[in-house]
Amino acid sequence: MNIVAIDIGGTEIKYGSVSTGGEVIFSSSLQTEASKGVEQLLEKIFRIVEELKNDRTIGIAVSATGQIDGKIGKVVGGTNLIPGWIGTNLVQILEDKYGLPAVLENDVNCAALGEMWMGAAAGKENFICLTIGTGIGGGVILNGELLRGEGSVAAEFGHIQIVKNGVQCGCGNKGCYQGYASTTALLRMAEEKFSKKLNGREIFEEVHKNNVEYKELVHEWADYFTDGLATLIYIFNPSLVVIGGGVSKQGDFLKNIFQKSLEQKVMKNYLDILDIKMAERGNDAGMLGASHLLLKKIK
Repeated sequence: MNIVAIDIGGTEIKYGSVSTGGEVIFSSSLQTEASKGVEQLLEKIFRIVEELKNDRTIGIAVSATGQIDGKIGKVVGGTNLIPGWIGTNLVQILEDKYGLPAVLENDVNCAALGEMWMGAAAGKENFICLTIGTGIGGGVILNGELLRGEGSVAAEFGHIQIVKNGVQCGCGNKGCYQGYASTTALLRMAEEKFSKKLNGREIFEEVHKNNVEYKELVHEWADYFTDGLATLIYIFNPSLVVIGGGVSKQGDFLKNIFQKSLEQKVMKNYLDILDIKMAERGNDAGMLGASHLLLKKIK
């Protein structure tokens, strides 16, 4: 038996076939072309489903950008990155079209569930997950379940204010966490410091060459990241924090910088029980988490 799994990001759609035992049997990707709007996005989703579904397919599992009410599978908020996406009840559309059970959940929530099922948080029922990318996403797992909040949009950590009257955020406010601690923020800081555009790979290459100025930049950025993380640790008192996104490929090197910075900000009794892990499932985490939710729905 298999699941058609789709992970919709602002830039790329990752998709594949996932077994009921959590194995990614096949995976591929294509460009989202978000600016073309929801109708062309739906056409891409339909093509993916029709390419992958067969007589052993038990359902369709979708992880996606945006504020999503996972209980009903509807996009209820977020930015207008994909015109027309807000208000779309994808679960109803897919179930009506294909006669298969479907789920839709926020991408970071799915990443957290994927890491719990088959990754860095295996065996853990209580932890928080942050993804560092264009923004900062959050997911909270309590007693093995997603903390969705009353309006199903809990854990929007990226919009916690950490700098008064700071950098303008797409949400309309200033000084949001993601304006200082996302990958986007790191690239902006690098451009301001070096007067040239760099990508994350180039920045960390210089750091690993022991380039002092680049090391200072990364430590400054990491300090902003732990400003927000320290607040979350005081709120949730977790035993595990999983950090995902492209920078998680830096592994123990970056984890150690975060840990050292936290030691200056968080009381010892919180840190004594805390483990920080970089996400292990990479691009598969969203598909796995959505598949996990589909299996729960079917059961």
